[in-house]
Amino acid sequence: MAKILIVEDDSTLADTLADNLQEEGYEVFSTRDGENALSLIRSKLPDLIVLDIMLPTLDGLSVCRIIRKDPATLHIPIIMLTARGTEVDKIVGLESGADDYVVKPFGLGEFLARVRAVMRRMPGRPTLQDELLSGDLRVDLAGRRVFRNNQELRLSHKEFDLLSELMRNQGAVLSRDLILTKVWGYEYFGDKRTVDVHVRWLREKIEDDASKPQRIVTVRGVGYRFEG
Repeated sequence: MAKILIVEDDSTLADTLADNLQEEGYEVFSTRDGENALSLIRSKLPDLIVLDIMLPTLDGLSVCRIIRKDPATLHIPIIMLTARGTEVDKIVGLESGADDYVVKPFGLGEFLARVRAVMRRMPGRPTLQDELLSGDLRVDLAGRRVFRNNQELRLSHKEFDLLSELMRNQGAVLSRDLILTKVWGYEYFGDKRTVDVHVRWLREKIEDDASKPQRIVTVRGVGYRFEG
C-alpha cells in the first residue's frame, strides 16, 4: 500500500484530503508543522508528500528544499498546496523542487487526479524496455536510476520521468502540452512553465554546458527535442 504524507495546518482540509485518499486505497498520515514533517519523512519515507507552503515552525518551501538536498528523500514526489496563485509564486514553488502545484481553493476531483498521475509513475510499473541509452547517458527504467559516464546522477521523480519521455522519443519534437500529458499523466491545470523549469534542471545535470544545450534542444514556439 502506497504511503502519502499530508503536511497541512488546516485540520479540516487535512482530514478531508486524508479521508478521500484513504478511500482511494492509500495509507495516509499527516502533520501540521514543517519540523515534524521532516522527521516523519525521514522515518517513514512516504511515496508522496502533499505539502502546504504556509506552515508553523518551518515553511513548506524550506521543507521542500531540504528534502531535495537529502539523497535519501530527493526522489520523493511533492504536490505543493498554497493559497498563492501568481505566476511568480508557482515558479518559486517549482524551483524549490515541487513536482506539482495546486492553488487553493481546489476541487477534490482535480486533486485526486494529480495524485493518481504521480502514483502511476512510481517504480514497479510495467515498462517496455529495461533501459534507454544515448551516448554516455544510460537510464535504468526498472530501477529509476540515471547514469552519465557510469556515474549516477541525482534526479527528482519528475526529472526522471521527463528525461525518460524525451529519450523514448529521441529526434521527435514534443510540445509542452504533450509533455504535460505524458509526464504529468493528465490534462494539466497549471502553468506550462513547469516544463521549462524541469528542462532547465535536467540540462544542468546532463549537458556539458547548460547554457548551450546539445542534448535537449528547444524548438522555439513548440517544445523540445532530445538529440542525444
